[in-house]
Amino acid sequence: MKTSKVRIIGGDWRGRKLEFPATLQQLRPTPGRIRETLFNWLTYDIVGARCLDLYAGSGALGVEALSRGAAEVTFVESDQKSARLLQKNLLRLGNASKVYIMDARRFVRQISGEWDIVFLDPPYRHGMLKQILQLLHEYDCLAKKALVYIEAERELGEIKLPPDWKYIKKKKEGQIEYFLASNYYE
Repeated sequence: MKTSKVRIIGGDWRGRKLEFPATLQQLRPTPGRIRETLFNWLTYDIVGARCLDLYAGSGALGVEALSRGAAEVTFVESDQKSARLLQKNLLRLGNASKVYIMDARRFVRQISGEWDIVFLDPPYRHGMLKQILQLLHEYDCLAKKALVYIEAERELGEIKLPPDWKYIKKKKEGQIEYFLASNYYE
């Protein structure tokens, strides 16, 4: 299997590389500049956080969270090759985080848990964001004061959030628009 690599940009594993399948066109790890901005946003929230990396792909967001002090990250990836390579990468880093090989929507419906931070970076142009946001809300997957990172194709624009959620950060980079939302605000 042909692979590509993405570099971890901060924390204990800074500079280490993750392999991911190069043959999957929908798999596009979050660029380093965007990850740097995201984790600057999360500086005071990441240490000790329980995180959920839905649509994990290469695992770059979740592994970056672990590298920067997250207590745990649950990874969900529907593509078997990507998930197996992610498991291999985690073992190489000495981490035994759980990787679920299943559809993100099915995971939310079937696996209970409350996460402090959720990373949402689904394949572009498949219309998954609205549905997964609603499922996270309906199935009470978020801890109180949770943060949800949303990454999408720029032409999609601002995504409608579930009731009582609000955007707290927004940014654009090239063809990508990304947001940080919360289910809690004063």
